[in-house]
Amino acid sequence: MTTGEIAFRDSTTRVPAENAPELLDLCDRLLSRAADQSDRASYLNQALSDLGVEFGASWLGIATRQPDWDIVAEHGRRPQNDLPWPLFAEALDRDGGCWSGDATGNPGTWIASVVSGNTLLALSGSRLNRADVPSAMTAGRYLGHALKCLGNLESALHRVTQLRATLEIARTFAREKETQPLLELIAHESTKLMHCDRASIFIWDREQKQIVACPALGVEGGRLWLPDNKGIVGEVIHSGNAIRVDDAYSDPRFDQSVDRTSGYRTNNLLCVPMQDSDGRCIGAFELINKHDGPFTDADLEAVEELSIQAAIAVQNARERDHLIRSNRQLTEQVTGGVMIIGDSPAVAAMRSTIDRLAATDLPVLILGESGTGKEVAAQALHYHGPRAEHPFVAVNCAALSETLLESELFGHEKGAFTDAHATHVGKFELAEGGTLFLDEIGDMSLNGQAKLLRVLEQKVITRVGGSQAIPINVRVIAATNANLAEAVREKRFRQDLFYRLSVVTVDIPPLRERSEDVIPLAMFFLDRFCQQANRKPLELAPDARRRLQAHSWPGNVRELRNLMERVAFLAPGPRVEPNDIAFILSPERDAFDDLAEGIGLTDATQRFQQEYIRRAIKRVQGNMSDAARLLGLHRSNLYRKMRQLGMEVTEAKE
Repeated sequence: MTTGEIAFRDSTTRVPAENAPELLDLCDRLLSRAADQSDRASYLNQALSDLGVEFGASWLGIATRQPDWDIVAEHGRRPQNDLPWPLFAEALDRDGGCWSGDATGNPGTWIASVVSGNTLLALSGSRLNRADVPSAMTAGRYLGHALKCLGNLESALHRVTQLRATLEIARTFAREKETQPLLELIAHESTKLMHCDRASIFIWDREQKQIVACPALGVEGGRLWLPDNKGIVGEVIHSGNAIRVDDAYSDPRFDQSVDRTSGYRTNNLLCVPMQDSDGRCIGAFELINKHDGPFTDADLEAVEELSIQAAIAVQNARERDHLIRSNRQLTEQVTGGVMIIGDSPAVAAMRSTIDRLAATDLPVLILGESGTGKEVAAQALHYHGPRAEHPFVAVNCAALSETLLESELFGHEKGAFTDAHATHVGKFELAEGGTLFLDEIGDMSLNGQAKLLRVLEQKVITRVGGSQAIPINVRVIAATNANLAEAVREKRFRQDLFYRLSVVTVDIPPLRERSEDVIPLAMFFLDRFCQQANRKPLELAPDARRRLQAHSWPGNVRELRNLMERVAFLAPGPRVEPNDIAFILSPERDAFDDLAEGIGLTDATQRFQQEYIRRAIKRVQGNMSDAARLLGLHRSNLYRKMRQLGMEVTEAKE
């Protein structure tokens, strides 16, 4: 569906945005002439002429079936072949539009579109094609309304005014791209068009079994959350039928709780369902307190037409929002990476755990040193699960002060504090339906922890400076490089929040403990950055591989990634040599400082050598020849040295 499509009556009538202005002008002319004329034959002749110019049709006719077919008006040269009566009948049966012909257009190309009841508009011509059907359907519906206006000037003028106002609103809908401003625009314009106090557009959240009024004019915060089985709106969305109430407080279906909360009194109301292009109810359109008495049948008809325009406009905007969000998430997946690279047993176990957890909604606590890839693990949990089509929103708790963190997570209302010049939507609302990743959760203040715990338990938030409880459907994944158990003992982290977050824990080991993952990770990053540098993939020389595995990687995967990025852009040759990375990698420092505490130099030296040899063997995955080269020894000398140090040679392998 193209953003800006318009609809009329039946939800299948839609017009592409690029054609909307011309079609709306045509419909305007059809209505205007109906208010000025009383002669049906003259009006139809002029209307068919205008339609012929608009569609490039060689013949147009108005056909009725009661029960036999009859052409009551026509314009142009009628085709010599018989009229396609079966096509006309199919259009009436569908209460919509039909097309017959081929893509190239030939004298046998036809369009039939219902005008009203058993009357339809027929068009023929070589310039017609299937893409003209939605426009013909919309024009036919407006022609039907224009015919109703003929001969009754007073009611015609009133009806034309309403329809022209609806057309003008539809023009504005086609220009507005964002969902929230669009809903606010529809509500405000509807109150002016229908001469009433308030308007609310209710969006139905079937999964959460609630309806969200956005906007709810006159309600604090502009939004209202209600159960989907309460009140007039609840009955409308479940039944699919419009409801008009002249005295709200005498109707047992009316829910008075909103009035009691806001102090407003509802006298009369009009509520109609909103349907998407598949005919499914997506919400309701409600008007409250008409200025000059109860709502009328004409008001009901006008609101039904407006609700169809609004439903299509809302669906278009929501689909556009969804496409933009999906595209952004796809880009993040491609550029940010959600693949967990590595061949070590620890990484294989972590992948298996994430695959199992992704399908659940359990909160997960990811533990690991800085740079180990905690956010990548969180993204994997999100993108491999049922929430993948919804937002993934990350928040670094350590980068925000206590006041800013609360505003970022929960949002704030306009005027809530000095710099709150506008309403701010928080990360929980932005992540609706998806995942909120709270990085460095250990740095969150105790006050922030208490509010987060309440949200996790109650599934509702309240914006700073607001009083409206907002239900949320968000999975929370937290991460930290701190020892939370120790923080709990020291009263720096709430015990109840710790237990709530750590239902499942994923521990990511540092890169120095899984040296077998260094080369696969290095090649993954190197290939990616070579693409960005517009150069052929680089190879890693054997000595460079050994040098990478010998490094302790205090910065973990982040350090390796940054190194490969620099090498991809700066390496002069077709492969990476040890000299290309020597200026970045340095020998291990402080790795064995603890060995020299409280013992003699001889013992400390022996223990240092033992540990150094063990780590060298581990980094080359037990290959003694590679370990000897890494240590600058012959293999037989390495065995001899190990025996001198009292090390078991049998624990190594070729």
